[in-house]
Amino acid sequence: MVRLSILLLCCLAAMTLVYTQPVNVLGAPIPAAVPDEPAKQAMTFWEFLQAGGTIGYIIMLLSLVSVALMIEYVLSIRRSILMPPGFADEVLKMLTQGQANAALQKCQNDPSALAQILYAGMTQYEFGWESIEKSAEEATAEQASRLYRKVEYLNVIGNIAPMIGLLGTVVGMVMAFQQMADSGGYGGRIADFAEGIYLALITTIQGLLVAIPCLAAYSLFANRIATLIAETTYVAEQVLQPIKRNLLRKRDKSV
Repeated sequence: MVRLSILLLCCLAAMTLVYTQPVNVLGAPIPAAVPDEPAKQAMTFWEFLQAGGTIGYIIMLLSLVSVALMIEYVLSIRRSILMPPGFADEVLKMLTQGQANAALQKCQNDPSALAQILYAGMTQYEFGWESIEKSAEEATAEQASRLYRKVEYLNVIGNIAPMIGLLGTVVGMVMAFQQMADSGGYGGRIADFAEGIYLALITTIQGLLVAIPCLAAYSLFANRIATLIAETTYVAEQVLQPIKRNLLRKRDKSV
């Protein structure tokens, strides 16, 4: 939580610097001004966000949260975090030398996914290889589920951001039509009505700008988790091979 809070503050500071830069909406060229009307200045990015009103600020907050989450996932969902370098070799060496208790203690004190899978398997030693294998598979499923639940926040933001933007658009269009009705229908200025419509559509754009990268990042992280969990499972099976050979040897002697 502390790291996530720091990332949120950093994202807020970085985006504040960007907001002051002038930019046309979607990069569209500004049409030439009518001779009788004053020329309009380009809308800055901050003005673009302000045009979304309260709902626009909510979407902006979601964008900050999503950026912080992406950075946190890049830092935490890595091969070196799930499978610390050299850890598997050390545990395998201990098991090969018959130091099962030392290997069990080492796995218990390590928070990595590989260590927790190995620990869950080795605690079932007295019940045979089938129990070891089943316990390791359950621990693997638990670790994978934990990581998938972690990145699910990006999927949630990616799905609700367009809905919030659409809500802002609908509310804005209702207000624009109400303003047109109060001004006497077509007796009011069409330009004012058109301005209300395009301002209402801004929240939809904002929602999509947040949703598209969030859903893309969610897919990338989900694929990365699947790949890393598969690698972790393979490494865990290799580390537990000395236990399997030892149990099979004992079973053959007892027959």
